[in-house]
Parts: sequence; structure tokens; C-alpha cells
Amino acid sequence: MKRLLTTGVSRWNTRQIALWDQEDLSMPLIEEEIDGLSGLLFPFYDADTHMLYLAGKGDGNIRYYEISTEKPFLSYLMEFRSPAPQKGLGVMPKHGLDVSACEVFRFYKLVTLKGLIEPISMIVPRRSDSYQEDIYPMTPGTEPALTPDEWLGGINRDPVLMSLKEGYKKSSKMVFKAPIKEKKSVVVNGIDLLENVPPRTENELLRMFFRQQDEIRRLKEELAQKDIRIRQLQLELKNLRNSPKNC
Repeated sequence: MKRLLTTGVSRWNTRQIALWDQEDLSMPLIEEEIDGLSGLLFPFYDADTHMLYLAGKGDGNIRYYEISTEKPFLSYLMEFRSPAPQKGLGVMPKHGLDVSACEVFRFYKLVTLKGLIEPISMIVPRRSDSYQEDIYPMTPGTEPALTPDEWLGGINRDPVLMSLKEGYKKSSKMVFKAPIKEKKSVVVNGIDLLENVPPRTENELLRMFFRQQDEIRRLKEELAQKDIRIRQLQLELKNLRNSPKNC
């Protein structure tokens, strides 16, 4: 069954999305209202993972949905949140993703207020030393399926597919294996705060910031308790010196 996804606004001025059967457009398979904001909705569909990413112009979040062939057809999963609104979004082709990190989608977000481009990586949280074939099936590659003359002549042909496994091998060879000294790790949501590695997304940056704020708050409390203890010991020492036995 061939399906069609549409975005729009209902008669009550609420943003909505709908999934249709292309053979019967009389009624949508499923229709879901999003919110009452006015920004245009940008849909991005990943045919490899059957994931739909929905972002709105002027919003700071990106919603994730899974599309299936059976009811309920469209399932809401979660959303990426950011305080910075987006003016537009672009995506990285699949052959440019970091498959060694299980990155399945990457946005390039145009931040409205700053006029900057911010990368946002969608990563499947897996810990494995092997290539994840279930999330990286054969995908359209860099080789063109048609020449310009064939395209102008009205010829239609499916994309030339490629495997991303070679990219995983290349990234694995770049790892320098050397004796590693034991060190402490502070891992929060898969991020090692003691590693000198920049965060991939704004969410990771915020998690690192709040984690460090909590650590600073804890250290301040420990210092305050130690300061109180020092003052208590100083007072006890003063009392001992002024006691009649020491006169």
C-alpha cells in the first residue's frame, strides 16, 4: 500500500498531520493534531528506519514518529527540545553519517536569533563493537542512476543503493590503540564528562551543563559543611585553652 503524508491546519487553526492511502483519498488512515502554533511544519521521513521527524518553523523542538504498515500506522515516540527556535532545517545524506556512533539522522538547524547553523544528531543508544545492519540497510548512494540525457528523455530508474558498512570499517581503523591508564569516568546519558569531546547536540550540551551545575552545588555543600566543622573545632580548641585546668 502506497501512502501519503500531509501537514496542514485544521478548521480550528491547529496544526495537524495525516497519513493517507494513495489509492483512496476519501478519508485519512490516521489524523493527528499537533498544537495551536502557527509555524509551518517541516516533515522529514527516513525510509531506512521508517521514522518521521516533524519540526515547525519558529519551534525549538523536533518530534519523532514511527510509521508502520499496521494500525495505528503512526506512533509518537518522543521529541528533541531546544530553547533556540529554528528558521529552517537541512539534513545530511546517509552516506555522510557516523555509523560507528549509531547516528541514523543528522539535521543542520538554522538558528533564528543567532543566524548560526547547529548540527543535531539522532543517535540510537547502542553499545556494540559490530556494524548495526538493522538500522543501516542498503540506502541510496552517491552514484547517479540516470544521465542528464536519460532524465530529460523521461526515463525513470530507482536509485543506486550502497552499503554503509565500509564507512564503519574506515572509522574503526582510525582508532589508535595504545595502553590506556586507568582514570575515573563521569558518564551521564552516555556522555563522559571527563573526556575532551565536544557535545554532538544542544541537548547533550544542556545535560552536561546541568550535570556540572549539580556537581558544583554538591562541592559547595561539602565545603560549607567542612567550614562549619572547622569553626566547631576552633571553638572547642579555644574553650580548652580557656578552661580552668589550663590556667
